[in-house]
Amino acid sequence: MRKILLLCLLSLMGCANIQLESNWKNPDHVIFTAYKVLIVGMTNDEEARIAYETKMQREFTKRDIEAMRSIDLFDVDFTSGQRNEDELSQVEQQLLDKDFDAILFTKVVSAEDKKRFGEKLAELDDFYGTFRDDYMQHQDIFYKGKRGEELTLYHTETSLYCICVDKERELIWRGVIEITEPLDLKKTIDSYVKLVVQTMEEQDLIFRKKQKE
Repeated sequence: MRKILLLCLLSLMGCANIQLESNWKNPDHVIFTAYKVLIVGMTNDEEARIAYETKMQREFTKRDIEAMRSIDLFDVDFTSGQRNEDELSQVEQQLLDKDFDAILFTKVVSAEDKKRFGEKLAELDDFYGTFRDDYMQHQDIFYKGKRGEELTLYHTETSLYCICVDKERELIWRGVIEITEPLDLKKTIDSYVKLVVQTMEEQDLIFRKKQKE
């Protein structure tokens, strides 16, 4: 009995507390479908970026949706310094030329305390711009800031952008998620991806709920 209790305790210690803090969907898109998606994880922790993009890519693959990790598209030089609007416009055009029609963009931004988290959350709630604007505003996350393991509270934002032909790279959906005590990277990413996928399914965004037979 004691061994069982110990195993349960160790399991709980390795799990982060992950909650959806806010959730916005573009009212012009009741249903959004994409066939080729770029997955971008923006963090200065390369291990976390690779693990997140790989896990999310698998979720698309399981649903027969083509997806590509940004680590397979962006070279090291691209994410090691700031990029201007023209450079990002070229990236968007390259994606269009390669038949991408959406970007799933996740920023992993750390916060040291609840007060700062609340202030940052208010800033995120006011943003409804394009992928280009979003990337330019937050690109220093790749090479500045504290490493995640130094903190116990994170907030992240996952945004879905349309990069359809003849349309502005508009925001389709955004979810802001708080992560507390992320002691185990794999378990944290697994839980995070599961929450994002479930939320997108509920909103009819790329993923669709399985119909009960």
